[in-house]
Amino acid sequence: MGDSSSSSASYIHMVQHLIEKCLIFHLTKEECMEALSKHANINPIITSTVWNELEKENKEFFEPYKKSKSKEDKIMSEAETTQMLQKLISESDSSKDAEDD
Repeated sequence: MGDSSSSSASYIHMVQHLIEKCLIFHLTKEECMEALSKHANINPIITSTVWNELEKENKEFFEPYKKSKSKEDKIMSEAETTQMLQKLISESDSSKDAEDD
């Protein structure tokens, strides 16, 4: 049982890490859910749940973030999103491998 909860926590931590990378690229929640679903095979419900928890815990970050997103309203092209996520996922895999050592 401990092993299962440990792997669940590790998975959630990985999703959180990928969401944080999406935030660096100014993706909206919806863009992040779509991108992680398409490029990292993460269920959008999982991404949404983790995102919502991050929002609850970090209101001082997300309130200005949402406002800047609505003003900016810049949507990345499909090619930019694909390239960015492939880089993020490969970085995430590399850092996970390093942690496992």
